[in-house]
Amino acid sequence: MAFVNYGKRHSFEANEPLIPKRAKSYILGVVTQRGDTTTIEEPFMPNRPILAAFDRGQIPTIACFNQAKTPLGVDFGKLCAALQAFLEKCFVPVWGTPAKVVPASGFVKGAWAMAFLDTADVQGALGYHDLTPDGFPLSKIFVKTTIDDEQKVSVTACHELAEMLVDPAINLCATGPKNMIYAYETCDAVEALEFPVNGIPMSDFVYPSFFEGFRKAGSTQFDYLKKVSKPFQILKGGYMPVFKNGQWTQIFGSEAKRKAFMKEDRRGHRTEIRKERHTPRV
Repeated sequence: MAFVNYGKRHSFEANEPLIPKRAKSYILGVVTQRGDTTTIEEPFMPNRPILAAFDRGQIPTIACFNQAKTPLGVDFGKLCAALQAFLEKCFVPVWGTPAKVVPASGFVKGAWAMAFLDTADVQGALGYHDLTPDGFPLSKIFVKTTIDDEQKVSVTACHELAEMLVDPAINLCATGPKNMIYAYETCDAVEALEFPVNGIPMSDFVYPSFFEGFRKAGSTQFDYLKKVSKPFQILKGGYMPVFKNGQWTQIFGSEAKRKAFMKEDRRGHRTEIRKERHTPRV
């Protein structure tokens, strides 16, 4: 692996460490080898953000702002506090992905975001991801759409928050049964279940052990509410994105869930973003 400071060229002799002590902020660059000298360089890219990164020790701030006219069914400030409590008490001890959830009036420079809006860009999607103007992860919670589908806004928000923190770039996956590749989504398989935090409903979520196929049924805890008994089990109200036969698709915990899912226009959802980004082009 090579590292480079944007806009500069660095050459190192064969007996010199590839990353010298003076290098403080190098990132992956272009490598050329001429004799005993290795040169690494990359064109200058001003004000480049760390896109969807959660791998360099950052604890992201997540700015939550409500632009929906439809009532949330819960006080917004209390919801933000409950999401923070959910992270600290339930999610972070399991997944190790801390964050600071703060109420805001809009996008905050350098922060991730959760935007509460009235309607989805597409029918049936309860919340999907995009990027902030700075290029950081963004979750959109569609309040009216959620309520029209007889779902709770707080559960949808919790679901999106959890999945954004574990896989902000929507590119992680694990090998599951029958050699299928399962998307690393932490709430989809158990999304019909909820539990209260500070008196506000939050989403169930799976544990890392859910994605560890070597574990035996009943050998450990696989989700927060202890309803999953083995790796890759999908509960009746859940589904999972999987890579099968050369393409991303879905498998469901029940026929009822499949029928409900098929009625949704999924454009813009994490499942569709994953398909667009990671389906091989022939």
